[in-house]
Amino acid sequence: MKVATLTSSLFLLAGPLIAQPATEPLWWPDKQGPTRDGMVAEADADKLPLEWDEAAGKGIAWKTSIEDEGHSTPVIGGDMIWFTAATVDGTKQYLYGIDRNDGKIVHHKLMFENPSPEPLGNPINNYAAPSCVLEADALYVHCGTYGTARVNPANGEVVWQRRDIKCRHFRGPGSSPLLFEDLIILTFDGIEADQFVTALDKNTGKDVWLTKRSTVDYGDLDADGKPTREGDMRKAFCTPSLMQVGDSTQLISPAASAVFGLDARTGKEIWNIRTTGRNAAIRPISRGDIAYINTGKDLVALKVDASTKGDVTDKAIWVRPKHNATWSSTVIIKDHLYQADAAGVGHCVDLKNGEDTWDERLFKQAGKMFASSIATQDRVYYFSETGEAAVVATKPEKFTVLAHNQLDSGMTASPVEADGALYLRTKTHLYKIVK
Repeated sequence: MKVATLTSSLFLLAGPLIAQPATEPLWWPDKQGPTRDGMVAEADADKLPLEWDEAAGKGIAWKTSIEDEGHSTPVIGGDMIWFTAATVDGTKQYLYGIDRNDGKIVHHKLMFENPSPEPLGNPINNYAAPSCVLEADALYVHCGTYGTARVNPANGEVVWQRRDIKCRHFRGPGSSPLLFEDLIILTFDGIEADQFVTALDKNTGKDVWLTKRSTVDYGDLDADGKPTREGDMRKAFCTPSLMQVGDSTQLISPAASAVFGLDARTGKEIWNIRTTGRNAAIRPISRGDIAYINTGKDLVALKVDASTKGDVTDKAIWVRPKHNATWSSTVIIKDHLYQADAAGVGHCVDLKNGEDTWDERLFKQAGKMFASSIATQDRVYYFSETGEAAVVATKPEKFTVLAHNQLDSGMTASPVEADGALYLRTKTHLYKIVK
């Protein structure tokens, strides 16, 4: 096992001294992979490791020590792995670029400095929660209201940056950017009146459209008619998804107390669902013309076609009101959805009716589950904040654990894959896991 360490921030901040590897292929360009649904490419499925053990050194190709903290899930293009990290107090936010072959740190770049970041007010989030998104010729770095930038992945240099898109996050940023054609779409669901989605020209960083949330009633007013907890119940952390509807592309965008369908090109609202969900954090997923949406409380199956317009709250195919995931995004294999709730209980959900075919505890140790799952057609990988991983067979008829694995530190970032290897960001290190 190779162990790479962070030697000198001053040395690294001065810039890379070795040639930048290629950015293609785009192995894992989005926090949920090339298809944005957590599915590993079929060509890589048989290469994936099933078992590893840090104590024994089994399966650990290398591990690299990383400074600071972040929930940011890595993205991978060519030979480079990219993610963000931030100081605990949020005054500095960095971009890491790590060679996926040997784990060496190529970039450790200071992206944003913040003299007075807003306190998080909770022990869960941090100032590097949103993940980057990658194209062959561009890396987009986003830290919510603290800054958004386009970076040239060939040399790590900033092409453009925006630091004027303001939102009072209150609990910290969480939504990751999404690319669509020539747009980069950003979600800001803060407190007070700071709830909106905006699109920038990805080449210039200039504004293209901005759509404010049309929610009228958040159900959070106190006896004096003021939002409770400064509007904390109006927050959300969700990254939207794209869905093809006829000849157009819609943005499926969960927020606090509502879910919205927007025209991805113009930002115009097409439909909405009123909900009682708060702090929505799980990316919607779709199959055919059905969207499966976690509202922060319920899991909703909604048919989205040309007739889906206006208030469609009562048009859901089914609504699953409890035992749903809180932070970990879901995967769909064939006719079933696999999800895990915050306590690490896995659920195999029949897409026809939203009912469990099994629900079982995934991990040997008690611990919360923040990381999203990734999957092949045959297995789902789940990761706990304790560093434990459970690999479960995609058998709707029977809960079958294929392996339990352990790393020294826990995970809040999601797992990623490139050329059959797993790359796991824990609270202290980045690992390459191989078969």
